[in-house]
Amino acid sequence: MRFMVIVKADEDTEAGVQPSEEMLNAMAAFNEELVKAGVMLAGEGLHPSSKGARVYFSGDKRTVVDGPFAETKELIAGFWLLEVKSLEEAIEWVKRAPNPTGEESQIEIRQVFTEDDFVNASEELKARERELRAEFDARAKAELNQNG
Repeated sequence: MRFMVIVKADEDTEAGVQPSEEMLNAMAAFNEELVKAGVMLAGEGLHPSSKGARVYFSGDKRTVVDGPFAETKELIAGFWLLEVKSLEEAIEWVKRAPNPTGEESQIEIRQVFTEDDFVNASEELKARERELRAEFDARAKAELNQNG
């Protein structure tokens, strides 16, 4: 099972305040644990919403709104993508993560859909999704091999 682990933004992350060296070291150590355990598929921090945009949809109409966005509690500062056996295992990993702010904070855990979760999808559509996933995995593996 794959889980998206979402680190919530706060006023500091939205202001572009960089983590302390101590926090960067703690996060690096935690990421190393995840990688050595073979559960981390991806993990990144995100720039503040002031460097982003939102695209709003209304029928065929698209409206682009540049950041920043006011509600920091609804924003994401970073994420991990973990592959583990269960939600309980994901929770145990997240409980070991450094506190993102050192104060009151939260990290959200959400399971990622798989093709089997879509009961209304045809076998043809599921096969197409598997092909795309295999192509994506092959490209990611080639890039990894190329970079190191």
